[in-house]
Amino acid sequence: MFTFHDSVHASVPDPGLHVVLGTALDLPVSAGREEIFLAAGCFWGVEKVFWETPGVLATATGYMGGRTPHPTYEQVCTGRTGHAETVRVVFDTHLTDASHLIATFFEIHDPTQGNRQGNDIGTQYRSAIWTTTQGQLVAALTTRDAYAEEVAAAGFGPITTEIAPAGEVGPFWQAEPEHQGYLWKHPDGYQCHTRTGIACPVLPSHP
Repeated sequence: MFTFHDSVHASVPDPGLHVVLGTALDLPVSAGREEIFLAAGCFWGVEKVFWETPGVLATATGYMGGRTPHPTYEQVCTGRTGHAETVRVVFDTHLTDASHLIATFFEIHDPTQGNRQGNDIGTQYRSAIWTTTQGQLVAALTTRDAYAEEVAAAGFGPITTEIAPAGEVGPFWQAEPEHQGYLWKHPDGYQCHTRTGIACPVLPSHP
């Protein structure tokens, strides 16, 4: 579902809408909606996983957890701004919950690798969950601890995922238009999913 600027540019999707979901990239939170911010390596592949997840209403790639205001992709890739490549996920709380999204997050990357995912090395590729409700924070912490036991039993090291309320780490800066829905625009584009291969338990959700 696309909204077009006008009939003259009818072949160009509105850059303010998600190319797959058709919803606003900056879809606001309202009754029955929550947002959570997830960093799990290169944001192209992470975003694709979540736009395909039932109950997700909107996704947007961006930068979070750093110091430089309005960072560019090139600046973030130097590792000097302190930002992580991050995906903002807005979801319908009647259709899914934070516990399911967080379990998916842990399964699509290796959260024990620190500042890297596979061949992608640097602080911009670190693992992080930045929450917007107390329930999300509790779900993130308890799921991390439960998953830590699973991966440790399989011989992996400690989980390095940063977990904190979003308000404590600074704003989410939306990435440039070319990075939104990147793998829909470039179906054969690069994806980095360095997984542990271990299922993550879905714990009871918290209010």
